[in-house]
Amino acid sequence: MYRKDLITAEIQKLAEVLAKIMGLKLEGKLKDAEELFNETMENSFTLPVDILESEDRTTFENWLHKCNLPAEKLDSLSEFLYYELGISTEKNQVIAPKLNLIYQYLADEHKIVHLVNLYRQKTIQQYI
Repeated sequence: MYRKDLITAEIQKLAEVLAKIMGLKLEGKLKDAEELFNETMENSFTLPVDILESEDRTTFENWLHKCNLPAEKLDSLSEFLYYELGISTEKNQVIAPKLNLIYQYLADEHKIVHLVNLYRQKTIQQYI
């Protein structure tokens, strides 16, 4: 129960960070939003930005299998990545396949399938 409470609190903090990033983007503070995004990737998800930005899907897939993040945190990571889509064509082509890998990993390893994620998988096909 205690672990569940910790994860829930952490997910709540991440949701607040995501809202802040989206607010910065709306204000036109794209550099600040990108810095906060990158900091969150490394500190909260232990995902090095170079792995995220790499076009090599294998490196990301290896990270995904080794990271041992709980399903709730992986779902939160998918939220962060989903809201990064649409910024630029280059970024879309790098992030969309990795986002699909997360959705597939959640389904295969954690047996978690959300209707929202299924819809998003269809949506991100346009970026691949």
